[in-house]
Amino acid sequence: MTSTLTSVPFVDLSFIHDPLKPEIQAAIQAVIDKGDFVLGQALTELEIAFAQACGVQYGVGVACGTDAIALGLQACGIQPGDEVLIPANTFIATLIGVLHAGATPILVDCEPHTALIDLNQADKLVTSKTKAIIPVHLYGQMVSPHQLFAFAASHNLIIFEDAAQAHLADRESYCAGSIGLAAAFSFYPGKNLGAFGDGGMVVTQNETVARNLRSLRNYGAPQKYFHTERGTNSRLDTLQAAILKVKLPHLNGWNRDRNFAAEKYDASLLLLREKGIIPIENQSADGHVYHLYVIRVTEDCAISRDTLQNKLTEQGIQVGIHYPIPCHLQPAYQNLGYKEGDFPQTEKLSQQILSLPMYPGLTTNQINHVLTAIQSAITA
Repeated sequence: MTSTLTSVPFVDLSFIHDPLKPEIQAAIQAVIDKGDFVLGQALTELEIAFAQACGVQYGVGVACGTDAIALGLQACGIQPGDEVLIPANTFIATLIGVLHAGATPILVDCEPHTALIDLNQADKLVTSKTKAIIPVHLYGQMVSPHQLFAFAASHNLIIFEDAAQAHLADRESYCAGSIGLAAAFSFYPGKNLGAFGDGGMVVTQNETVARNLRSLRNYGAPQKYFHTERGTNSRLDTLQAAILKVKLPHLNGWNRDRNFAAEKYDASLLLLREKGIIPIENQSADGHVYHLYVIRVTEDCAISRDTLQNKLTEQGIQVGIHYPIPCHLQPAYQNLGYKEGDFPQTEKLSQQILSLPMYPGLTTNQINHVLTAIQSAITA
């Protein structure tokens, strides 16, 4: 019998928004009163604050995370004909960003335990045309900075981070956004730091990259009516920036809540490993910010991933799959020349992974309900 009520939503933003309503409303009203809706003061202040939080000097707000990748790559000097290494196991925006920059995406399989890009596989794909690698800090966990530094140095490649799911994550004493020439972030509402609509930002330590970005996002004009390159209109709205500026000081606390919830999941799921339920491995300790908490329903499990998903839904538990169809198998991108079987680890994960409810404010009772429902489903 299907529950008519959702007892554990996949994401619930009320915990973070309700206490901040007066401050958010005041910030919105301040922008209305000032009238600087485009490239306004709140945007400048957010750019400075978020860049500092990431441990770098410059931030440039753009319209969305996809534009952050596309414009960020262009600002870093990536040109048509250049090859850019990206993981096959990522959201389609990573691929689209590379294509919009005019470059050629070269897909790389993932590590099965972490779901992150496999740098050993990437090493085999470098050619004379390869100019950059995009490590996607997936689910809130960074790709190892030390391994990336060594890989990029050995091939003379630019590191451009896709940190859309990794706001203030850290690993090996590096913060997400601080290890590459530049990094792209998304402020989609469900992200660890989310706006009330679309939004994105590129952060960088490089003044030239930041200057290029400010021009590219604003019609390619370093000054009004003077267009030096083929830019676009991709600016983070001042209203969204004002909201994000209110939320930013709370981000570390929200990330700690996510990590605490993940620890509870981990502890209980240890008992289910022998039954085929295995969480994606955390190699970052407290530096993992758990935008998503993902498990693998392996071949050792008595039921399939899809069956488990249905049984949890019947118990009023919302879950997700990130991502059910890999980039290289999407119909729109068959022209890239990839086919089924090219990335076996990515394809296998796409059939196994299941994202459990994860957000600040997720209660112990809710987590216990999820875990009990999983155990009941696989042992029934």
